[in-house]
Amino acid sequence: MSAERNRGYDPDEIADYKAKMASLGKVYLMDDEDESTDEYAHFYFIGRFEGREVIYDAVIYTLRLHHESELYEIAEHRAAQHFPQYKKISYDEDENGNMETLDPLAEEIGLFMAEVIMELEEEETVKVKEHIELDSNSEFGVSMDIGLHLEKITPKSIEKFIKEYNEDSLKLDGTLYSFQTEDQEAD
Repeated sequence: MSAERNRGYDPDEIADYKAKMASLGKVYLMDDEDESTDEYAHFYFIGRFEGREVIYDAVIYTLRLHHESELYEIAEHRAAQHFPQYKKISYDEDENGNMETLDPLAEEIGLFMAEVIMELEEEETVKVKEHIELDSNSEFGVSMDIGLHLEKITPKSIEKFIKEYNEDSLKLDGTLYSFQTEDQEAD
């Protein structure tokens, strides 16, 4: 898609985003349709790309979340190889909002995937590092995927990233990290 048809390069659109940001006293706008968590956020900010002002459509996530999604993807792939009748597991709710029990095959696939993930974690097979991936062929502005070694994604960490990215002073950590699943035990 050419920059001419991409509204993320349109000066009027950029001015509109800048005005919204200024009214909120922020250097970015959250994507209200995408739910943010402690480990993930979807936002827009203004920067330069190939010498032109543009709106970046960015998602930022922790390396821990990135690691988990990589593990899940591998487990899903192995499950599809192991079970010819594999289909993605979908969790349905009953009329009371409780999770319905899985059919025996889905349960077996889920257990298989959990075992694969545990094995991959134990062997530290999957390693991730800080990264930025840009896609200038997106429908709106320039898409940006950002994986950073942070405990949490906060407004301060988003602002720090934008400032350093726009000033070209961002230094990514090239260290490869592997994570272990933390047991969610109540105290």
